[in-house]
Amino acid sequence: MTGTAAAEETTAAWSAELRMHGRRVTKQRLAVLRAVDAAPHSVADDVAAGARNDLPDISLQSVYVVLADLVEIGLLRKIETPDSPARYETRVNDNHHHAVCTGCGRIEDVDCAVGHAPCLTPGNPTGMTIQIADVLYRGLCTDCAEAAS
Repeated sequence: MTGTAAAEETTAAWSAELRMHGRRVTKQRLAVLRAVDAAPHSVADDVAAGARNDLPDISLQSVYVVLADLVEIGLLRKIETPDSPARYETRVNDNHHHAVCTGCGRIEDVDCAVGHAPCLTPGNPTGMTIQIADVLYRGLCTDCAEAAS
């Protein structure tokens, strides 16, 4: 499948998801989805810069509103790591985790440790039904580790 065909298929899937959640398919929503998909783990400012490739006049406030809405309906995942603004990605519904480099701040996806959600079995859930486990690994990426040695 060509890049254009894949992009059209992805846009059609996002459009269907938006409609399924009672949302209109707008240029703003699609531009934000494309920007996040092109640069996973982006902060809102970077999403806005990417969205401006499609919509040069989109405001940062509009991007924030769209990001919040897309997170609410489950088309985007919001990642909140220590010492960093929120980041966003289109990889949703698989309960994967993240590794953050303590040197450069790069974030990488880490697949579920057990292979099924919620990935971890707590020792004492106190009667709570665990649905999601958010694990954040912290360490040095290979580039930072090489630079340090």
